[in-house]
Order: sequence, then C-alpha cells, then structure tokens
Amino acid sequence: MRAVNNGMVTPINATQRAQVVSETQIYIERAALIVSKPIPMLPVTFDLTGRACGMYRVTGRVREIRYNPYIFAKYFADNLAVTVPHEVAHYVVDRLYGRRKCRPHGAQWQALMESFGVDASRTANYELSGIPLRIQRQFSYHCGCRQHLLSTRRHRKVVRGESLYHCRYCHNEVRFEG
Repeated sequence: MRAVNNGMVTPINATQRAQVVSETQIYIERAALIVSKPIPMLPVTFDLTGRACGMYRVTGRVREIRYNPYIFAKYFADNLAVTVPHEVAHYVVDRLYGRRKCRPHGAQWQALMESFGVDASRTANYELSGIPLRIQRQFSYHCGCRQHLLSTRRHRKVVRGESLYHCRYCHNEVRFEG
C-alpha cells in the first residue's frame, strides 16, 4: 500500500519503519546463526534519497544501513524481501572479512544471500515516478573541440587539484568555463 499526494509518493510511516528495522534485526540474527558468530545490531536510518533502495555505509567507525523511505513506500513488500537482506549481507560480510578483503557483491556476499534464500541481484529496477530523485548538478568544461559536462564530484576533484580530465577525441585537458 502506498500513499500518493499530488503524484508524489509519501514516505513510509512510523509503523512501517519499525517493521523494516525489525526485519533488519531478524536478518542479522539469521546471519549470526549461519556464520556461528554474534553480530550486533547497527543503526538504521531512513534518509536515503535518489534511485537507491538501500545502502550499507561505513563512516569512520560508524556502520549504518540507510533505506529510501519513498521507494519502500511504493514497493514495501518487495523491499522487505530483497533490499533488507541485501544490505544486511553487506554489513555481515564487512563484519566478518572487512571491506578491503572482498568485493561488495563477491562470493562471500553471494553465499550469504543464497543462505538467506534471496536472489543475489545487485540492483533493483523499479519504476520511480512520484519518487523524489537527486539531480546532480553539472559544470561546463571545454577542450579544443567540444563542451564537456562534469558532475559535482568530478568538478570538486579538479578544484582541489586531485584530478585532471582529458577529452577522448582531441586529448586536450578539459578546462572549467566558469
């Protein structure tokens, strides 16, 4: 069941959020039984926007799972069944092996997803009308032959002197027009 207001999807309510957190905890407990090691619960937030349904994130020493409350509202049952175990599997693999020792959707992650009885697809393909999406700002650059639009992330790398980008046609460095 999804709530729609003026064509826009309304995010999940407090009861549904509690259900998602509960389901996250259930999958963490299942994983602990599968790997025969205790795995602590982690913070769960509902602040993800854009096209992603969920994200496991490590910032410093803080681990968290973030969910998109709008996509969950539109596809609640499917996200409980697929997105929750997907993100929990990322968390568990990180706890067991560390982020640098295995690929995000590698063999260990796939094996855990199989143990959960869930398809190990990397991404969901949902119709996102009514979902607020992030729009990436673009910055105009030029070279000897054309204009290039760089994302905010790439533009900041250029500004900080961390990266240079070259045109794949004329091989000249692209330069900011602003």
